[in-house]
Amino acid sequence: MVGMVAGGAASVMLLTVPDHRFLNFLFGIVIGALFSVGLDPTGGAYVDNLMTGAALGIPLWGLISIIGIPLLSRQMPQWTSGEMRMHLPALIAWVSYGAFLGLFIQGLTDIAESTLEPERADASPSTSRNEKQIVILGGGFAGMRTAECLEKELQAIPLVRVTLVSDTNALLFTPMLAEVAGSSLEPSHISTPLRSSLPQTQFIRGLAIGVDLEARNVLIASGSESGVENQRSVPFDHLVFALGSVSNHFGMLNVEKFAFNFKSLVDAIRIRNQVIDVFERADHEREHSIRVPLLTFVIAGGGFAGVELAGSINDFAHGILADYPNLLSEELSVVLVHSGHRILPELSESLGNFARLQMEVRGVKFRMNTRVTDVQPGVVTLSDGEIPCHTLIWTAGTAPHPLVKSLPLEKDKRGTIVVDDSLNLAGHAQLWALGDCAAVVDSVSGKSCPPTAQFARREAEVLARNIRAHLENRPKERFHFESLGALCVIGHQTACAELKVPLLRKSLRFSGLFAWLLWRGIYLSKLPGLERKIRVLVDWTIELFFPRDIVQTIDLR
Repeated sequence: MVGMVAGGAASVMLLTVPDHRFLNFLFGIVIGALFSVGLDPTGGAYVDNLMTGAALGIPLWGLISIIGIPLLSRQMPQWTSGEMRMHLPALIAWVSYGAFLGLFIQGLTDIAESTLEPERADASPSTSRNEKQIVILGGGFAGMRTAECLEKELQAIPLVRVTLVSDTNALLFTPMLAEVAGSSLEPSHISTPLRSSLPQTQFIRGLAIGVDLEARNVLIASGSESGVENQRSVPFDHLVFALGSVSNHFGMLNVEKFAFNFKSLVDAIRIRNQVIDVFERADHEREHSIRVPLLTFVIAGGGFAGVELAGSINDFAHGILADYPNLLSEELSVVLVHSGHRILPELSESLGNFARLQMEVRGVKFRMNTRVTDVQPGVVTLSDGEIPCHTLIWTAGTAPHPLVKSLPLEKDKRGTIVVDDSLNLAGHAQLWALGDCAAVVDSVSGKSCPPTAQFARREAEVLARNIRAHLENRPKERFHFESLGALCVIGHQTACAELKVPLLRKSLRFSGLFAWLLWRGIYLSKLPGLERKIRVLVDWTIELFFPRDIVQTIDLR
């Protein structure tokens, strides 16, 4: 009801669009209801919701004004630049609608919360006189979202403490990590501090190195100022494994030693500085045969991470050539090595082929049905030959966290923790797992859930409700979620998008500039925190008018 009322009020902005006013008004009410259901607002966060709603206005404009309404009117969508300019008033209207929708929903939700909160507090039973300790291992999407949901679920239950253990003090927004490696975004702008984001959660900066299941203790290691490792024991009543995954080098020691990983913020910074470093070194070399290996970048893995990174590095490298007049564009080479017959197997074949064609036009080379078998300084060995190269970036595999491997728990063939459809470990009523380190199966389809952020966040919501249900001796909820689709940016203001529409029982596929706008609009709206949204917007705006920064923040020598 809050969403419908807010959507109807905000839809006044859509009445300024001359065509299809009634349809736009109905869409506005329906979107308001869906937005309110999917939103988990924080009290008083008016500016944050305004920015989120305004960012969502961009993909809504494309899906409804550009595609939806023409199809409902039995017309073809209008894609040319001239036709797109005619839709500019609709774009302004939808962005304004989204901004007002975020404000109205926040206001009405605050009023409803303040009205209903006393009744909820009275209705919620006290579960125990002894304080319960809920410990979450991991500060990624799964871990942070679990803590957020537990803070809300357990507000009315006294004597329950939530503790989050993470080896970093910030949530890394991994969908934008490739833009850090490509010098489009500042590293700190896609990282959200865990302490300030989780005010009711005790945060411990450290690495979980052991779990005593019988004594119910977690052993945490943390560095001290003197460099000596400190260890402490943290007791738990409920333990949540949200440890994510690590790079899997498949036993190739040289790859593990010489290749750059692409999992963390530090990895992205190192890759960016490696690109700048080899350009500086190549600029002083006179021999063409020496410059070419320096300016060759090999990316192993043709999934989302590898493709997005290849596109970003290709744009970055070609963009900074102007600062190095001694270097030639034909000496620069970005090579993507993939063991499959097509890139982006997570998307449809047509979108995968589109991505490869567009990237090839911009200079990216592909070695398909090929694996990296070894690497030495200056050369990468493939299953079908060698590439003279000083930079190998590894995105070709993941493995469970080392702590998960060491625990005497049931695991699947990949080494991830087996859980039931309530995300509970069989035989361990107070142990839970989700995200990349868990083998989660959908309760309806029976299929394994992919290790993506959208699934991790939904798993966290169900897990938090199930912990509360356990504390209150209620039946647990079964996990079910259908993917909303996938987005992949391939460089140079181009992306691929596949959005699933359950009502139509099919997927909508987009590519090119429009898909790139969808990518930026959707992920900007999902980036936690108003401050981060503004900083990323500023970075993107600066990128339109100025060349990318080539200042090294790490001296690789």
